[in-house]
Amino acid sequence: MSTTHDLVERLRKLDACAVSDALDKLGLAGAVSGLPQRSSARRIAGRVVTVKLVKAGEAPAVAGPPRHLGTTAVEAAGPDDVIVVEQRTGIEAGSWGGILSLAAKLRGIAGVIADGPVRDIDEARQYDLPVFCAALTARTARGRVAEAGTNVPVTIREQAVAPGDYVIADNSAVVFAAAADIERVLAAAEQIAAREAAMAKALQAGKPVTEVMGANYENMLRDPAAQGAH
Repeated sequence: MSTTHDLVERLRKLDACAVSDALDKLGLAGAVSGLPQRSSARRIAGRVVTVKLVKAGEAPAVAGPPRHLGTTAVEAAGPDDVIVVEQRTGIEAGSWGGILSLAAKLRGIAGVIADGPVRDIDEARQYDLPVFCAALTARTARGRVAEAGTNVPVTIREQAVAPGDYVIADNSAVVFAAAADIERVLAAAEQIAAREAAMAKALQAGKPVTEVMGANYENMLRDPAAQGAH
């Protein structure tokens, strides 16, 4: 049985398009658009730690002293993790900010994905913390949005995401894979990446692109038996 770290290491060697193609091949959903990379140029991959934000006043009451949104997730996460934030209230208010970015950087967290606005993006860039988000803002969360929970199910661009799922994100897209599916998604994505690498090598060796991107490419997402026929 592969460990979480082993699975994340395999995911890091891929790109979002290969994983998206693997999901297509397996009949699974998970690729989302509209969350561009706003900070750093590094691709990120890891296991999901979620944060769900709601309108201020709608968050459930909690015992003990108040905690700033996102802080529980930061303390729960590490280098193999990506923090994924849902802020789909329609209110322009930061779902992530500069102090959180510094705290995440110090813990070695892989990056942040937010379906909602993020503020203090210049600080995230200064720390080289990869941040993907729907929008940028200067408006504080205080009095506008609050945390409903950490490591609870969230929705990111209509895609249901559970804590412990896996994600890869680069300048093409953000792509989620359920924990129950990750082994077969990785296997399919690795096969696709290997075939694309072979196609690139053939091009560099002088093979015509029409030949390289003919039947071999068109059948890449078929089942292995069909692929073996080409």
